Order: sequence, then structure tokens, then C-alpha cells
Amino acid sequence: MRHDWIFDVLKDLRSFAQRNGLPALAAQVDTAMRVAHAEIGAGEMMPKPGDAEAQEGIPPGGRPH
Repeated sequence: MRHDWIFDVLKDLRSFAQRNGLPALAAQVDTAMRVAHAEIGAGEMMPKPGDAEAQEGIPPGGRPH
């Protein structure tokens, strides 16, 4: 995964928030991490140009029209 750095940044921010008595910020960072995992993970699973699925005419969303 080429976006691993964002998870490191979010983990650092969550640790900072926890150490400094900012529980609401820590909770929001947890939410951001879940969203990042969902969006980045979904993007990584999409076919890249040149993949077999892309050559068969399946759109990037994975559903034919």
C-alpha cells in the first residue's frame, strides 16, 4: 500500500491527543483512520489500466453499465 504514511501520521496524532487529554480529538482520529482504511483499501482493489478487468470493459467501479 503506497499510502501507509497517512496511517503513521494519524497514529501519531491519536497518541498526541491521548497524552494531552484530548479525548474528542482522539475519537475523531479513530474515525478518520477507519475512513482512510475504507477509502484507500477500496481504491487499492480497483483495477489499474492494463489489468484484465479493465481490458474486458469493466468500469473502475466494478459494475458494468
